[in-house]
Amino acid sequence: MKLNVNGRVRELDVEPQMPLLWALRDGLGLTGTKYGCGVAQCGACTVYLNGQPARSCSIPMSALSQAKVTTIEGLSPNASHAVQKAWVELDVPQCGYCQSGQIMAAAALLAKTPKPTDADIDAAMTNICRCGTYQRIRDAIHVAAGQKKLGDVLASYDTLDASAVSSVQA
Repeated sequence: MKLNVNGRVRELDVEPQMPLLWALRDGLGLTGTKYGCGVAQCGACTVYLNGQPARSCSIPMSALSQAKVTTIEGLSPNASHAVQKAWVELDVPQCGYCQSGQIMAAAALLAKTPKPTDADIDAAMTNICRCGTYQRIRDAIHVAAGQKKLGDVLASYDTLDASAVSSVQA
């Protein structure tokens, strides 16, 4: 089967019922997209299918004959996308497992809604983060959108850290 992945037509020898996730990971070696739940609920496997976010763990290869797939590896050539840069600058990931799916969902949100509100972010970001980095995810999206300054967000984290230490020491 031929599949357009990250702008290149690739040849894959896979079963028609194989989920796209496993074709990407095992067939093409694109391991940035993660397996989380296998039932399209958690979002760790988010890729773009014809420009729209999709959960790759539940999409059979037989449904993709004319599709264009973009993975986290194809979002930008050198992690230079504004969302990726904000993610790194704000140390968003803890364990990092869900982050490729989170980044893909956030980039899709900004493509559709360049200046999202917190409500827009909450509605669009349905991916699960077991580490609970949701506030940092929200802040990174606002920084990537140019709605918040990186320095201001980092300063607010320093203030929160200092007050947490003070309350523990008291």
